[in-house]
Amino acid sequence: MKRPSEMSNAGNESPPRKGNTTNVDMQIFASNGNTIVDETYDPHLHRNRPHPTTNFETLVHLLKGSLGTGILAMPQAFYNAGYISGLINTILIGILCTYCLHVLVQAQYILCKRHRVPILTYPISMKIALEEGPQCLRPFARYAVVIVDGFMIIYQLGICCVYIVFVATNIKQLVDYYWLELDVKIHCLILLVPLIGINMIRNLKVLAPFSTLANIITFVGIGLILAYILDDIPSISEREPFADVGKFPLFFGTVLFALEAVGVIIALENNMATPKSFGGTCGVLNVGMVVIIVLYAGMGFLGYLKYGAESAGSLTLNLPQEEIMSQSIRVLFAVAIFISYALQCYVPVDIIWNVYLVEKYRDSNNKLVYELLVRIVVVITTFLLAVAIPRLGLFISLFGAFCLSALGIAFPAIMEICVLWPDKLGPGKITLWKDIVLILFGVVGLVAGTYTSVRDIILSFM
Repeated sequence: MKRPSEMSNAGNESPPRKGNTTNVDMQIFASNGNTIVDETYDPHLHRNRPHPTTNFETLVHLLKGSLGTGILAMPQAFYNAGYISGLINTILIGILCTYCLHVLVQAQYILCKRHRVPILTYPISMKIALEEGPQCLRPFARYAVVIVDGFMIIYQLGICCVYIVFVATNIKQLVDYYWLELDVKIHCLILLVPLIGINMIRNLKVLAPFSTLANIITFVGIGLILAYILDDIPSISEREPFADVGKFPLFFGTVLFALEAVGVIIALENNMATPKSFGGTCGVLNVGMVVIIVLYAGMGFLGYLKYGAESAGSLTLNLPQEEIMSQSIRVLFAVAIFISYALQCYVPVDIIWNVYLVEKYRDSNNKLVYELLVRIVVVITTFLLAVAIPRLGLFISLFGAFCLSALGIAFPAIMEICVLWPDKLGPGKITLWKDIVLILFGVVGLVAGTYTSVRDIILSFM
């Protein structure tokens, strides 16, 4: 994702500049206060990506970006909601996440078309949208890039922290059983060099085979876990259909973390060879999200039914420690999540390097060295955070509630309001009211989920 200027210039076309109203190529002009856009320009046809991904590769990345530690945390999420509430709300939150992603992608497409540029990144889209939206929102445009980038970096680093803790915790159980007990922080340290190594892969095209392997391993692992879950499963009457409402924010944060891979999804859509195939009823996004929602709801329901209040932050931690099959499952998931670390780390490295640093070193003979140093620093940062807070379940809920309530729900709604402002909001401005509801929902989820997660993290150290 290139952002040396305010709008991406990936297709080698010059973006329109303010005040350049005499440019005949500029297809945006005012007429009676309304914006008229040249409908003949299609941003998708002007993209020039160095390593574009196919539809299948994009679907593989999408599944791998979402099928991570989140699915193994779903039984604990259902414990915080109850099995009926968990099933219904997982499906509803999944539909909401998918809808908001469609809103975001469509808003970005409209802005690209309006400004005749092939690609706009999420932060720049938000900035431009706020500049063109309601007058009361325009002062926030100057802060949009830093805010969105900040949330994206924090969220993706949070995922990477969770992945490190997950792999280290599962390896620890095996080492404890066969050798000697070591602190989980030691295992995190052992992982540091291999994580730096896999993060040296610099484009999604090369990562695609690794994601395919990780997906295969994940599905095999899920199948083996189901064999444990379905063996001598307790009666549903032994579980609560609805949990205490005070624990619902933890459920909300965990499910959002599990389902909403907004950073990876935007990067994937921007890097597709045929981006028109991303949306649509049977597009890559919908197909991927249907698979993900079904798997998450099913794993959460069955896992909670099996383990109830004993459900751990990762389902692998509930498996018997001494059995070969359960040990194999831990190894499989540890390998899959380790591979996935590179995909999740792609986004923060891309933002930090291509947005804020690449221009400074564009003419340097050591440009590649500096980029690799950035990659190493990012890995070390996630390692230090993982060591500082090795609380897997609470970590997942915190980052889901804090970052994704904003990135995945509130910000897309704000962008849609601005892009359609003032005369394309539907009869009775129904789109405006719908988006206001989404914004309020996102803010409440952020505040309640973050508060609950931080409170429980503090209590866990006491």
